[in-house]
Amino acid sequence: MTSKPFITCLWFDNQGEEAARHYTSIFKNSRIGGVRRYTDAGPGPEGAVVTVDFELNGQKFLALNGGPEHSFTPAVSLVVECADQAEVDYYWDRLSEGGREIACGWVQDKFGFCWQVVPTVLMEMIADSDTRKAARATAAMLTMTKLDIAELERAYAGAA
Repeated sequence: MTSKPFITCLWFDNQGEEAARHYTSIFKNSRIGGVRRYTDAGPGPEGAVVTVDFELNGQKFLALNGGPEHSFTPAVSLVVECADQAEVDYYWDRLSEGGREIACGWVQDKFGFCWQVVPTVLMEMIADSDTRKAARATAAMLTMTKLDIAELERAYAGAA
């Protein structure tokens, strides 16, 4: 049985290298690893990028240029836990650029991949044993696109 960590493979039509470079420009402690190209054996054009290894905050990914057969859906997303509103704003702005804002902290980037940009404090609020507080925070979240920590805290406290 393998004890190695999993590597998340992201299937792109042909934008894998562009996506890897974009993502590594956003997240600190990130890097591009190996870039593999098709040979004369194909199935893609010789010299075209087939895969790119990259890491985001130490998590390994593989970008695969697999063609247009498959595309991303919101059924799979990555959660970016943020310490404060400045982090929420930073990741939201960069990940939504060229993409679209969805709801409740979800954003679809310009490659079609979905991210959840979530303040850590929200996770604590909705897990509170005081179900009324948790419900108020959840209800406030459901009205938002980008999450606003101050507004979530007001709702949680019953002041909204």
